[in-house]
Order: sequence, then structure tokens, then C-alpha cells
Amino acid sequence: MSATPALDHYDPLYDPLHDMHPGIGRGYAPTYWLAAAGEPPDDDGPVTSNRDEDVVIVGSGFTGLTCALFLAREHGIKAAVLEANRAAWGCSTRNGGQGQNASGRLTRSQWIARFGQETALKLHAEIREGFDRFTDLLQDIECDAEHGGHLYIAHRQRTLARLRAESEICNKIFGYPTRILERTTLDGEWVRESEAVGALHEPLGVGVNPAKLAFGYLRAARAAGAKVHPASPVLSIRRETGIFHVSTPGGVVRARAVVIATGGYTSQGLHKSLRSKIMPILSNNMVSRPLTADEIEATGFRTRQVITDTRVLRYYYRLLPDNRLQIGSRSAITGADAANPKHLAVLNDGLARKFPALAGIEIDYSWWGWVDVSHDMMPRIVQPNPAEPLFYGLGYGGNGVSYSAQAGWRLAELVAGKNRAHPLPIYQGELPGHMFAPFRRLGQRMLYQLYQSHDEKPDAA
Repeated sequence: MSATPALDHYDPLYDPLHDMHPGIGRGYAPTYWLAAAGEPPDDDGPVTSNRDEDVVIVGSGFTGLTCALFLAREHGIKAAVLEANRAAWGCSTRNGGQGQNASGRLTRSQWIARFGQETALKLHAEIREGFDRFTDLLQDIECDAEHGGHLYIAHRQRTLARLRAESEICNKIFGYPTRILERTTLDGEWVRESEAVGALHEPLGVGVNPAKLAFGYLRAARAAGAKVHPASPVLSIRRETGIFHVSTPGGVVRARAVVIATGGYTSQGLHKSLRSKIMPILSNNMVSRPLTADEIEATGFRTRQVITDTRVLRYYYRLLPDNRLQIGSRSAITGADAANPKHLAVLNDGLARKFPALAGIEIDYSWWGWVDVSHDMMPRIVQPNPAEPLFYGLGYGGNGVSYSAQAGWRLAELVAGKNRAHPLPIYQGELPGHMFAPFRRLGQRMLYQLYQSHDEKPDAA
């Protein structure tokens, strides 16, 4: 079947804390990634009648599609993937395309502080395994992959000191060979960023076109036997006499197991186990026109590796294969305010500070999307209730491009009943709730003001 056409226009104001679901068959966000990816691949069309399936996966992003792929390829289980709008409509075609050796928002030193060194070492090994699984999948998918590592830019001397300490921990405790780049080395060999005082370089990192990657996962999952049904938002999930009844506008899908992989687009009413468990955060992205040779020389770009800076409200950016510059950062608090020009101005201002030669450059693409941030800054890939076969993989906090492949693999193990015992915290319990959930956005506004003040505070003399 050909790709299901959009049934309605793109809705830029969807808000998972307020809206029942993201829509029915809405068009894609106007991202550079989709423009470069071309026509979406075939899918299986919307659900149009009641049916029986072995497994239902809710959400057709990286996690849902890799779970479907591994279920079929490794366990002989043919899942039905249900998507509210177009395939990979949400996080997976709106992110910055940065595949890092990470998951969640915490650093390795923070793992040690929270979980202890022994658990932190096992977590590092698991995430490294996930990065290798991700890069193995890339070998069969053309997605403009740029390998080589990740640059973590210190925007203040005090954050460079923090990076030095983190690099030492990575090298000595985890055996992960990072290195500190002084400003002269960074300028001469990597990139000339006006705010930078130095950087940490880690060897694992891949930049991708996330839409091409998602479409590659879609083709692979369907070729393995999975079905992908767009324009089929899940209205309710209930279980009767051991069978899940997953309701969509076109019919009820009955299944023995359900996997939820809806990322930052998880609505409050999707399932009781996930109510107030995710804090959806908006992120803005923009992509410039192609840089000229003189502009590339003026900015000193000698790398196309993925880059982030050390702000809490961080910028993430890189030079793309066609010489455009992509940059992303925080956006609005609510969906209703997402189109306010002041949020795009945050990116333009940041770009001008980092690369003065590009101030005022024409922007060809801009968009925003929701990020699934957990309340303890770490994801969960779990079965929240041992008494029923419902599973979810959520809470990557903006670091899901690479780790979602491992999450999909682990979810497939859980569904197939072949998982090994995993003592790691990301595979135990549930996503934590928040006692002040009704007031989270008030707190978010206050935190943004605090973080902004801290991030931009000059170094002490």
C-alpha cells in the first residue's frame, strides 16, 4: 500500500498536557529532514475495522519501529504499530539528529553519585551496547550518517573545569577515552566558535537525518512482517479477560500485549500508568541556507560532528552534509505559545553569538517538537505492572536518537518473555510521578528563568 496521505493540515499547537491525542492523519512538521528525505515509504493504511493482532505498539517513532523490527526479526512476532498521524510524525522527524553515547540527561559522574560506581559501570556498558546496536542498524539505512564523535563545548571557564573533571572520570573509571581540547586546538582543528573556551571530545557520536533514519526503520519493520497503521490514534486501552482492547476511530484492535512508545507526544489520558509521568518540553530547531566557502572559513568549521554546549538550556548544532547549519535549543512552555516569534529569536541570537559572521543569515527551515523528559532525568524501559503484559519505553530527555534502538530491542525481549534479569535502574520500576504535577509548568517557567541567569552569568574575575 502507498503511503497514507495527510488527512488534515499540520497542527503546530498540539500540547500533550491538554489535548486528548495529536490528531488524525495530520501532516508532518515542516522540517528540513523531511524535505531532504523525499516521499515517505509505503505503510499499511489506517485501521478500518475490528481486528485481532498478537501485539500492538502505540507510536511509530524510533522506539516503536525498532521494537516492531526486532520482534519480527528475532522473535517471529508480527506487531501492529498504531500511529495517530503520519508515520514517525512526532519526535523522530523533529529532533536534531544527534546520536550520542547517552540516554537520559545525567552525566556519568551523576550516575555514580546517584546509583553507585558498580551500577554506573553496568549502565555505561549497556548504553555502549546500545550505541553499537544503533550503528549496526545504520549500515543498512542511508540517512546521511556523519560518524566521528561528539564535541561538548564549554561556554564558560567554570564549565570547562567541570568538563575536565568529567573527562577524567570517563577515562579512568569507565575506560571511555575522552579528551579535553584547549581553545587554540578547538579553533584550529575543529570549529571557531566565539563563545567557546574549550571543549570535551568523546569518540562516539553520529549525526543523521532522522527522517531518513525513521523511514529506513519503517521499511525494515514492514519487510520483516510488521504492519504500520497511520491515521489511527489510540483513544483508549482497556483489558478484559486477558485481552487488550485498543480503540481507534476506525475500529478496535485486540491483542495479548501492548507497547507504548509515544515519546514527548504521550497524552495524559493514553494510559493510567503514564499519567503525569513525563514532562513534555518543547525544543526549537532551525536550518540555514547553505553556507558559502567564505562563511565556512569565517566560522572555522573543520568538522561535521554533532556539537552541544554546556548550558543547562543547551544549544545543539552542526554543519550538515550540504553545508547548511542546524541549531536547536529550548522553546515555548506551552503548545499555545509555540509559534511566538520570540522563541525563534532565541536560536537566532544564539547563532549570532556563537558565529558572528552568520548573524542575520537566511533561515530556510524552522520547526518545534516535544521532548519526553522524565522527572528523574533517566528513561524507563519496563513492564510497570507485572500482572499485565503492557510495556513502555519513554523518558530519553533528548538523548533518544541512538539509545532508542536498544530500547526497542529490550522492549522486544520483554514482550517475547525472553528478557534476562536486568538490575539497572532504567529497567526497573516505573517512571516516577511528580507531586506537583498540576503546577509543573509554573515551576518550569521559574526554572527557565533561573537556568537562563545561571547559564549567562559571567565567570568570576
